[in-house]
Amino acid sequence: MSNTSDTRLRQELASISRRNFLRGVGASLALPAFASITPSRLLASSEALNLATTATGAPLRTAFVTFPNGAIPDRWWPNSSEGGYAFGPTLSPLEGMREHFQVLGGLDHLNATPGDDGGGDHARGAGVFLTGVRLKKSATDIRAGVSIDQAIAREVGHLTRFPSLELTCDATRRTGNCDSGYSCAYQFNISWKSPTVPMTPENNPRLVFERLFGPGAHGDRATNAQSRMQNRRSVLDFVMDDARRVQRRLDPEDRQKLDQYLTGVRDVESRIQRAEQFGPNVDPDLATPEGIPESRAAYVQIMYDMMLLAFKTDSTRVATFILGHDGDNRSFSEIGVNEGHHDLSHHQNNADRVEKVALIDRWYTEQFNKFLVRMDETIDVDGNSLLHNSRIVYGSGNADGNRHTHENLPVLLAGAGGGQLNPGRYVQHDAKPMSNLFLTLADQVGVPGLDRFGDSTGRLGDV
Repeated sequence: MSNTSDTRLRQELASISRRNFLRGVGASLALPAFASITPSRLLASSEALNLATTATGAPLRTAFVTFPNGAIPDRWWPNSSEGGYAFGPTLSPLEGMREHFQVLGGLDHLNATPGDDGGGDHARGAGVFLTGVRLKKSATDIRAGVSIDQAIAREVGHLTRFPSLELTCDATRRTGNCDSGYSCAYQFNISWKSPTVPMTPENNPRLVFERLFGPGAHGDRATNAQSRMQNRRSVLDFVMDDARRVQRRLDPEDRQKLDQYLTGVRDVESRIQRAEQFGPNVDPDLATPEGIPESRAAYVQIMYDMMLLAFKTDSTRVATFILGHDGDNRSFSEIGVNEGHHDLSHHQNNADRVEKVALIDRWYTEQFNKFLVRMDETIDVDGNSLLHNSRIVYGSGNADGNRHTHENLPVLLAGAGGGQLNPGRYVQHDAKPMSNLFLTLADQVGVPGLDRFGDSTGRLGDV
């Protein structure tokens, strides 16, 4: 290729990039309660009664929430006795909701252990959390596995406007070297569409809200969303025309790069088609959030509210939420902890540092409890609570942050799954892969033909 034609081609590709302003959006700030919001089309259609649907016909939701840096084990695990079990300091904020979740002990992610890969436990803890596979140690040539949320979304995503929703209260990164030679993609993403494509979460609540319901004030959102969709359709057509014209002059290597680019464009196109299929979403009589709150607690709660609102309106039945990436070193001055979380997690049994980590662990539990209370107070279309019709996995990809262990992970399973789960218990499993739990959850929503997942050895019984 001549220098002139090469320059022209680069200009054309740059032009395509400039015109690609097709990023999905959504977000907001402290919202009122959602109990009054009733979606217009929530009960499952007759052709999908056995797919992501409860016995009463209500949607069956699935969520995965992860907190960073493990937990102080002896503060996390309940104390068992013949008469039952008592929560330790970390889980005690959940006492009032104990009948709505179960504590699952003995679940492991052995593919997150070092093996021959050396350091990188934070990257592995996050990247393995929902995939169960051993990651390829590289900053550029990433390879994980399809995450369980996406395996479920592939089968049930056509039932809703959005196949899945990915949220975070952290930065978003897909490139760079973040942890001992592992790509940042592993550490900042827990949802994976394919072994090489993470589902980048949204960290701005305003953008989440606008993605769900459209921009503008109540009453104008449907029209605004329709107008934006038409504009995106025009842009898509423009981009695709340019791409077809350029593609003919590319060598095989460049054509592969363009194909990867067009994969993202086609994904946007499929989202537009899905929006056209479902029509405008329920327009909640709520103010659009202003953006990311300064308060950490307010930030976490508004993102929990976004997930609740998405479930309530049946905008999606699958969601993930990263409270903070594994290795997160933010401080928690709101609760009097001014040192970084990750630094403190390497406490070396120093009593003062252990207490500060335990305070952070408890803080995350308090935030989760507030979310569960709202889920329980929200009445679903079948008269049960939204929490009753959900399965919410809450846990960390690291067990003990001080030692970087991945056995006996701190994991809770909240909700009753529409009656399929048995909450209100502490269940100690005997060193089972966490992937076994994923197989069981996939079975409950009707995912067909999933014989294995990650490092699974079978289904997890007694849930």
